[in-house]
Amino acid sequence: MKRFILIACGLALAAAALYGIFGNKGRELLERSEYPLRYSAIVRTHARNYDLDPALLAAVIYSESRFRAHVRSARGAIGLMQLLPSTAEGIATRTGGTKFRPSDLDDPELNVRYGAWYLRHLRQHYAGRSDAMQLALAAYNAGLANVDSWVANSPQGGSLRIPSAFAETRAYLNGVEHARSVYRRLYPSELGFPK
Repeated sequence: MKRFILIACGLALAAAALYGIFGNKGRELLERSEYPLRYSAIVRTHARNYDLDPALLAAVIYSESRFRAHVRSARGAIGLMQLLPSTAEGIATRTGGTKFRPSDLDDPELNVRYGAWYLRHLRQHYAGRSDAMQLALAAYNAGLANVDSWVANSPQGGSLRIPSAFAETRAYLNGVEHARSVYRRLYPSELGFPK
């Protein structure tokens, strides 16, 4: 425990020194190390193809996998966008893919393409609602059936009531929104935003 505290203090001092020496550039370097952006061309391409904000797509990838292409969850989700093989197989079928294998999800291009398609599909499911993207993100995290139930039990025109049993989903939505603003600020040119 003592060692952990010493390491944490050392990192905090290093961060403070970096910020003190380099000012805003130091802060940006620290933020870029905390919020990496990998596969920016893939993110830009599929955000454009599926009419998504590239900073939002990057934020979802960050929230799901921290941009680690080969990560696996305890529930069996795979890759950058943490897709379940059953979900990905359905996407493959709907988009003309053949011979889908779960190992295909280790390919960053395919994983982001399927994840972006799925986000657009979820947003279209809630089309006509002003909070369609928030609902799509909630469904991406908690499942479509759960969010449909929450929508049905929320007051018409009111904000979404997320049951306390799904506190993780509320935290997920807040985290994605925060990461979205960070990615937009840190990586405007990499994500295709005008300077």
